[in-house]
Amino acid sequence: MTALLSLALGYLLGSVPWGLVLTRAAGLQDIRQIGSGSIGATNVLRTGSKTLAAATLALDLLKGVAALLIAKALWGETAGLWAGFGAMLGHAFPVWLGFKGGKGVATGGGVLLAAAWWLGLGAALAWAATAAITRISSASALAACAAAPVIAAIAGRWDLALFSAGLAVLVAWRHKDNIRRLLAGTEPRFGRGGETRLG
Repeated sequence: MTALLSLALGYLLGSVPWGLVLTRAAGLQDIRQIGSGSIGATNVLRTGSKTLAAATLALDLLKGVAALLIAKALWGETAGLWAGFGAMLGHAFPVWLGFKGGKGVATGGGVLLAAAWWLGLGAALAWAATAAITRISSASALAACAAAPVIAAIAGRWDLALFSAGLAVLVAWRHKDNIRRLLAGTEPRFGRGGETRLG
């Protein structure tokens, strides 16, 4: 029962579509009608507002942090992990938007930071290193998610390794179109005349 309550709490917090809320409040077009149709920071950036994209990134990250920490305070560490996963599900599949949401990179980053700061930091460093080498945000996001369970396993935290592996699978599923483009060599790069992306 605690697991279900935590999952539901996380889902509700994660399902708040900050990208859509912020762009509508700013009087911009519906971001679901442009670009990838995602509600995440990358698609918000396509409206031309870096400020709104940064705010979306921060709020999506914070809802992952909040979900895990609230459930952890109420019901313990395992409940926190359930809530963190629920936040990812809510962000990716929000019931309010016909289950069509974002890709979960920022929210996942917040969840990892709240689960263990060193795990979130390690994933962030993996993102930064991959971004510096490839200049492809989706590849960086996938690398960060893949690195997290490895980092947790090296630290001997097999519970976090299993948890972060589940997050990685979800993020990879949400990036399936990006993965196809990566394999085809057609995924946009940021900078150097390419598209600016946040992941």
